[in-house]
Amino acid sequence: MIRATAWFLSLIFSLVLAETGTAARPDTPHPHQGVVRPFDGKPEMAPPSEAQLESLSRGETILVTIEGEDGGRGMAIQDIQAPPEAVWDRIAAFHDYPQMVPYVTECEPYFEDGSDVRVRFVLKLLAIRYEYYIRHDFRPERGYVTWTLDYSKESDLDDSVGFWAVEEHPEDPDRSRLFYSIELRTRGWMPGFVRNMVARQGLKGATEWVKREAEALQARPDEVASPNARTQFD
Repeated sequence: MIRATAWFLSLIFSLVLAETGTAARPDTPHPHQGVVRPFDGKPEMAPPSEAQLESLSRGETILVTIEGEDGGRGMAIQDIQAPPEAVWDRIAAFHDYPQMVPYVTECEPYFEDGSDVRVRFVLKLLAIRYEYYIRHDFRPERGYVTWTLDYSKESDLDDSVGFWAVEEHPEDPDRSRLFYSIELRTRGWMPGFVRNMVARQGLKGATEWVKREAEALQARPDEVASPNARTQFD
């Protein structure tokens, strides 16, 4: 089922890219400076409901408010059996993304200045390749990172904004509660039901890989970095 869905999404994306004739160009500015409203500072999250808390206690991912008309914004919540510093260690480990994150084949940080961390991603679904450039406002010491496209470079995506937020679990300091949201727009037309499918699968898959990798890292405590961990540019 997963492979069939990936094939279908790959076909849709390939048709969209073929229609517009776009390709990532690192030496060319993006056609615009943002069409999706970015997150400004630490995102505010409503506390989970009682029913959602029960689901989280069972290890399930909670999906909140999937919107369909203009892109696919939603939020996922996941409880993780590891402290926030282990979660941030994995989110910041961009060089390891090809080994950790499904469909990411290349991940290359290319600029860092304080909280401004920029990363080139290559996503591959079957034979279709998508390259894009993300500019993060990386603030794990405040519990969040937000991002937009790096509009100084042309990406295959039309736009993408989102955030990670990590909180200490309210019942156990050795556990974490992870929040993730993304809104993306592709170039060309995409059916609403496909956007919803991309949003749901992307939200759930993102929190699942962080949970898996952070809990595996926590089993190796000597490797856990500080909460302010950054990827290394070497």
